[in-house]
Amino acid sequence: MRGLVVKNTGSWYTIRTEDGQTIESKIKGNFRLKEIRSTNPVAVGDRVVIEVNKEGTAFISEIEERRNYIIRRASNLSKQAHIIAANLDQALLIATVNYPITTTIFIDRFLATAEAYRIPVKLVFNKIDRYGTDDRKTLDSLIDLYTSIGYPCSTFCARTGEGLDALKADLRGKITLLSGHSGVGKSTIINQLVPGVNLRTGNISEYHNKGTHTTTFSEMIPLPEGGYLIDTPGIKGFGTIEMTDAEISHYFPELFAKARDCRFNNCTHRHEPGCAVIQAVKEGTVSESRYKSYLSILEDRSESKYREEF
Repeated sequence: MRGLVVKNTGSWYTIRTEDGQTIESKIKGNFRLKEIRSTNPVAVGDRVVIEVNKEGTAFISEIEERRNYIIRRASNLSKQAHIIAANLDQALLIATVNYPITTTIFIDRFLATAEAYRIPVKLVFNKIDRYGTDDRKTLDSLIDLYTSIGYPCSTFCARTGEGLDALKADLRGKITLLSGHSGVGKSTIINQLVPGVNLRTGNISEYHNKGTHTTTFSEMIPLPEGGYLIDTPGIKGFGTIEMTDAEISHYFPELFAKARDCRFNNCTHRHEPGCAVIQAVKEGTVSESRYKSYLSILEDRSESKYREEF
């Protein structure tokens, strides 16, 4: 029997079968020895084959080939991977200039990973009603930066509903991963998009300016207008994985474009003479923050880097 993984609570997976049944399933014992070295060999969004038993539950016996997936390092000290979701039409990264702060390094690591698996990303800057003058300037500069690179940006305010109609239009008929730090308002946005779902929302620590986890598992939520939202637990850090040093600049579109003018074909854009990327950063045609994000991913090869949050 074939089906779609719509929820993952850790040891159990909820499968929606082709004939509309919902069956709780587990992975066969030898399944973890196969394919990707991951903490979760099966992810929300996977299409799978299951074997139903007499108790009414099932075992997942096969994962069908993935169209794409988005992945990160499982933890700051781990060399394993964690697949966030599979078979996506797009990803929506919810960011906040403040309450809490979303760093450009975190944004860029997410974007680079999505580029690696050819997943389109849209940035949604939330909580715009809370921003003062300085926050507004930061917001404008971030929107200018990312739209110039080619990433669509929008703003949202859960309190007033500003941006809700545009968001609904962007999501209609698509399978969309919703991601971001804890506290950026993902659950609040889903509550606005899907009346009656009533996800729990949390508060921001005034001292640390960080959110607390309110979503503890991944789930596909059907949208009233068609399509699905994949809700995931908030991410503290985004450790990259499955990238070689030579590939990383390919996932920064503006760096990749400039790299064609470098003197050396194997330029790492760190110290080589005649590097067009370094020159572009000096001239301001490539953002310094984006270049720093590129360097931070290169530095991931150092074990000490896994301890940091991005």
